[in-house]
Parts: sequence; structure tokens; C-alpha cells
Amino acid sequence: MELLALHISPTLARECFLTASNSKSCVFPRYVRNRHGKSRFRFQARKGGSRSWNPNKISRIDLIQQVLERNNLIEDSQEEDEDEISGDDSSFLSLSEKPDRNMALLDEYALEELDFTSPTNHRSGYVAVLGKPNVGKSTLANQMIGQKLSIVTDKPQTTRHRVLGICSGPEYQMILYDTPGVIEKKMHKLDSMMMKNVRSAALNADCVLVIVDACKVPENINEVLEEGVGDFKCTLPTLLVLNKKDLIKPGEIAKKLEWYEKFTDVDEVIPVSAKYGHGVDDIKDWILSKLPTGPPYYPKDIVSEHPERFFVSEIVREKIFMQYRNEVPYACQVNVVSYKTRPNAKEFIQVEIVVEKDSQKIILIGKGGKALKTLATAARLDIEDFLQKKVFLEVEVKVKENWRQDEGLLRYYGYGGQIRAL
Repeated sequence: MELLALHISPTLARECFLTASNSKSCVFPRYVRNRHGKSRFRFQARKGGSRSWNPNKISRIDLIQQVLERNNLIEDSQEEDEDEISGDDSSFLSLSEKPDRNMALLDEYALEELDFTSPTNHRSGYVAVLGKPNVGKSTLANQMIGQKLSIVTDKPQTTRHRVLGICSGPEYQMILYDTPGVIEKKMHKLDSMMMKNVRSAALNADCVLVIVDACKVPENINEVLEEGVGDFKCTLPTLLVLNKKDLIKPGEIAKKLEWYEKFTDVDEVIPVSAKYGHGVDDIKDWILSKLPTGPPYYPKDIVSEHPERFFVSEIVREKIFMQYRNEVPYACQVNVVSYKTRPNAKEFIQVEIVVEKDSQKIILIGKGGKALKTLATAARLDIEDFLQKKVFLEVEVKVKENWRQDEGLLRYYGYGGQIRAL
């Protein structure tokens, strides 16, 4: 049975411990750990309106009973048809909810799982990473996290979802929202929904990074701030990151720094090379100076709360962008249809690539299926590297006309602020 991935608060660590020791049928979400640690981290899933353990309100016996009842409800829901689009939110992972880190609800076990030992000077918070397409937002986020989570290509508008990445140290935890590139002309409903996700990143943000391309003529960033921060732009600390400094001369960098400092309303401007990691520590120092003190939101060895199947689909989509040209990559949506863990065999992953036209399907498959085979092989190798295990990857191409204009399908595909986890 495949595991269910849902949004969770660290305050349920006690419930998780009790459930794991008392029930073999409990359902856990999967977090992506740092590849140098364990491959998965599991917590008991929080359902809407569930309560954390509090000795003044509920006994341990009642808590165990609640958890077991909730597990039964989750298992019953899994028997429903996964292909049916319904209004049940239990199969979606929210991108907007902020975990509760109320220390009064955390016991010693929860604190141990969060690897939290320094309550007086520890800092943690959310950072919105904004910018126009192809300025290096994803490259910078990957450098800060220390692992490739967001896909990167030389084509603009590669990032579609708001990808949550977690950068942790002994005395801090930065939660980065890598957002789609801000665009003026919205050609499809997909573009409009992507820009809504950019704006919603500011709801949880404690500070903002605006990334600009140092190779281009300096330009006003008000459009990016308006699209990404909106009414929050006057209250949130903002850093302008002048990226790709390795591609221009030092004298030009100085002139552009002076221009942005004079004509933009930001707290500071820092030149960096996200590709080579130059200046990334300066960005981290600036963020730390803006984040509030408090315990971590997540265990320290977790790099994302997105389910593994989300990153599998993103890896396949990255290979599409790298292998195909023109409109084809932008017309593709990648969904993980099935993800089965097999103890004595390779992981089985079934993926569908949705396109809008039969002509696009023909291009993807190629003569004799050669192009699709090349795509699947490249994707499988990267998926195996990401999951650190062998994989059997099955890829199928389907046609859904004008899916980029279908709001119902777009929400089902995860563009409405939630990612489908089942």
C-alpha cells in the first residue's frame, strides 16, 4: 500500500511516536530528507481540526484512540477511486499552511526529532524568492539548500510550482519558497494561477529576496514586488540579489550596484554567482539578521516537505525541457500515476505526460518511440540518484486538449496552492 503524504505540524511528534508503537496500520507522509541522511522521514498525518496532545485537555488513552480512529478513516478513504476528481482535500499537500511551532505543545520526544537544543538564540522563518524568468532563482535556492530540489534549465519559466526547500544549521532554519518567474503577459489560465502562487508566497514570508540578472540593463523591480509581495512590500525586509556576477566585469558590477541602491527601495543589494556559490554566505547572513528567534518548523535533516513523487514528476519535466524545443515543453504536464515500493525489487513508478495536441504527442514519442525512450532513460537515472535506489520507470503520453485553460484540471494538477500527494 502506498503511503499517504499530507501537510503536518511538528507538534504531532508525540502522536507519531504513540501510533508507531501501537499500530502497524498507521499511515505516514513522506518528507524528503537530505540525501546524506535517511531517505524518508515519517510523521503521523494531521487532519483538519485535529488536536495535539495537551495534558490539561486530553489523556494519553484518549489521544491514542483518536489517532487510531483517524488512521482508520484515512485507510477507508484510500479505497476510493484515485482517478476520480473530488472535493476531498485529504489527498492534497497544502503549500500555504505554516506549521505550528508552539513550544508549549512540544515534549522531549518532539524536540529531539526537531534536533532543537538552543531556544534562546535559534532563528527560523520563511523566505520568498522572487524574480523574473531565467534570473537564477532555482539555482540560488539549490545552492542555499545544498541539494538540487528545483529543476534548472536554460529555458525561461521552467519553475511552475512554488517549491519549498529547507536550509538548516545548528542555530537556524530558513524555509525558502522558490517561485515561478514573474511574467507580464498571461497567455493561459495556468499563467494566472502560477502568479497567484507567487503572490501567496508572501503570506508566510518573514523576508524577501528579489533576484535580478546582472548581465541585463538595470530595471525597475516594482513590477516583481507588486506581483510577488503586493500589499506586504512596505513591511517585509527586502534584499536585491544581483546574480550572474561571474559573467560581467567588476567595474560593471559596481555601476549596477550603485544604480539599484539609488533607484530601488530595498534594504540592501548583494552581488552573487548562484551557479558557483559566490556570495551565498552573504545572503544567508542577511536572512539570519531578519528572521525571528524561535524553534525550527521541521526536523533539521529534512530538505523539503513535498512528497517524493512531486520531485519525480519535476525530474521528468526537466528532461522534457532539456530534450525538446519550442512550445512542446510548455505544453507538457507530468503526473505520477503510481508509485509502489517493492522490498525485493526495483521501485515501480508510472508516469503520464499530458500534452494538448496529437502533434505534440507524436514529437514526444518520436520515430519508433526512440525519443520517448531517450527521455525515460535520462529521467530514470536522475530519479535513481535522487531517491538513492533503483527504479523501474514507465512513461505514457496522453492528450488532454487545452489543459492549460481548464481550471479544474489545473487545480487537480496542483496549481491551486496545493500539490496532489496521492
